[in-house]
Amino acid sequence: MRYMLIMSAPESMVVGGADAPSPEEAFEAMGRYNTDLVDAGVLLAAEGLAPSADGFVVNHDGEQPAVTDGPFTEAKELVAGFWILEVASREEAVQWARRCPIGPGVRLEVRRIAELADLTDIAPAEVLDAEATLRRRIAEREQV
Repeated sequence: MRYMLIMSAPESMVVGGADAPSPEEAFEAMGRYNTDLVDAGVLLAAEGLAPSADGFVVNHDGEQPAVTDGPFTEAKELVAGFWILEVASREEAVQWARRCPIGPGVRLEVRRIAELADLTDIAPAEVLDAEATLRRRIAEREQV
């Protein structure tokens, strides 16, 4: 099973922000956590995200998609980073999420990543076949 751990925080709590812990402490704690994930063989991906000032939103509400540049001052919390884990069970995902070294004011949302099998009763066979082909192509690209 694959799970995504999504870290959300006010931008002031993110490393370098006004209310954040010292960068040395934060990077050291995250480094230990990420090393533990790699050593356990469960980490598939993990990244921190740049500040919202470097981002943009694409809104599809109108006739043409509208692009709005960051920062996103109206947001109370922003996605600050993520991990993707491959674990044996929901309980294992819970254990890893509990170990994540985030502090007060930071939230970790954990979501199971849908597998093709989750879509068999919903999507038409040709859609499932096309999705399986795309996933094979991605896997082949990663092996190069």
